[in-house]
Amino acid sequence: MASADIRAALNVKHLREWIGRTDVGTDLLTPRVVAGLRATLDHNPGTPTTGDTAPLAAHWCLAPVTVALSETGADGHPRRGGFLPPVALPRRMWAGGELTFHDALRVGDVVERKSTIAEVDLKEGNSGLLCFVTVMHEISTPRGPAITERQDIVYREAPRVVGPRALPERTHEIPHATRDVPPATWHQEARVDAVALFRYSALTFNSHRIHYDRRYCLEEEGYPGLVVHGPLQATLLVCYAASIRDRAPAKFSFRAVSPMFDDAGCVVNAIESDDGLELWTSNTKGLQTMKAKASWR
Repeated sequence: MASADIRAALNVKHLREWIGRTDVGTDLLTPRVVAGLRATLDHNPGTPTTGDTAPLAAHWCLAPVTVALSETGADGHPRRGGFLPPVALPRRMWAGGELTFHDALRVGDVVERKSTIAEVDLKEGNSGLLCFVTVMHEISTPRGPAITERQDIVYREAPRVVGPRALPERTHEIPHATRDVPPATWHQEARVDAVALFRYSALTFNSHRIHYDRRYCLEEEGYPGLVVHGPLQATLLVCYAASIRDRAPAKFSFRAVSPMFDDAGCVVNAIESDDGLELWTSNTKGLQTMKAKASWR
C-alpha cells in the first residue's frame, strides 16, 4: 500500500478520539517476580522476602495486558483496538520514555497502574509514515505514588523484506545509527542472548514474536536476529546508573536509536553529565542502540 493510501486509512482525527482513555491494572509484587528479574539481569536472585526492594523498573513485569490467544495478531501482539488506538500500521515498537521515581517498589506490594492516552501524532520519516502514541502511567502502592512514567510507542510501515539469504552479513550495523559517542567512563557487557530475551518476555508476558521467533524475525520483519526489548535495555541502563551512584535516580529518560540484536552483544556505557549521567547501550562493535539520561535532582 502506498504512503498516501496508508495516510488516508489512518484517519488521525478518529485515532485522536482515544486521547483521555484510561486503563487500570493491579498486581502483587511477589518474591518470584523479583527473583526472576534479578536472575534475568544476571544478578544473584537470592531469596526475596516481604519488604525487600525490587530492581528498578520492576513495574514493567506487573499487570501486563493479557488477552486470549485467539485475540493476538500475526506478530504476537494483542490485536489492534481496545485501550490503545487501532493504528493501521503493522510494526509497533517502544520508542522511549521517561520515569520519575517517587518511592521504591517492595516485595509484597499491591501495585496499581493507571494508564492514560495522552497524545496521538502522525509524522513522516525516512522510513515512511510514523504514528506516535504517548501513554502516561501512574504507578502506586498503598504507601502512595511510586513511579510516574511517560511511554512513547511508535507504529510504522512494514519495510520491504528481501529474505534472510539476501540480507548483508552484518545488517545489525545499521548505517543511520551513530558511533559518534565519547569514550565511556564506565562500561560493562550485559548478556542479551536468546535465553535472556525468553526470560524477559516471560516475566513481562510479552508475546511479540520479534523477541523469540528467529524465523519470523528474518522472514517476516527482515531483521538479522532476535530483537532485544527496549524496556530490557532501559532496565539495564537505569540499574547501571543506580549502581554507579549507589542510589536510584530521581528521573530517568531514554530513547531508542537503533535495534539491538541478540547475536551482536550488548555493552552498557555511562559518562558524567551536568546534572547526573548520560548512558547508552551499544553492541560490541560500538553501534549505539539506546540513549538515556539519569538525574538525581
